[in-house]
Amino acid sequence: MAKGIPRAPLWAYSPGGENQVGCIYTAQGFEFDYVGVIIGTDLIYRPSEGWMGDKRNSYDSIVKRSGDRFVELVKNTYRVLLTRGMKGCYVCFLDKATEDFFRSRTEGTSIDYPDVVEEQQRHVAED
Repeated sequence: MAKGIPRAPLWAYSPGGENQVGCIYTAQGFEFDYVGVIIGTDLIYRPSEGWMGDKRNSYDSIVKRSGDRFVELVKNTYRVLLTRGMKGCYVCFLDKATEDFFRSRTEGTSIDYPDVVEEQQRHVAED
């Protein structure tokens, strides 16, 4: 292992853990301010066929042996990783069609929290 990389079970919160890459097994149970997720070619979306999995492009030996559940488990893996960031998530897609599908479902979408902002502003004004 390279110098400075923590071996601790809580690597993400250990000194030297910043700027390290984790996987589903090391990130599950943690929550971070921001996360980055690489959506690989183990799971791709095609408009005419829907979600398709490719075990040859997976590095998860456990999920690769899952038989007919491969697509379901890979989707769950990405769902867990995409929900680890409390403030935001950066996503890199290795497949353009999958990226286009995600963008078609998210672009132009925003969450507006006017009551929360007003409440926070009231507290700031009072302090």
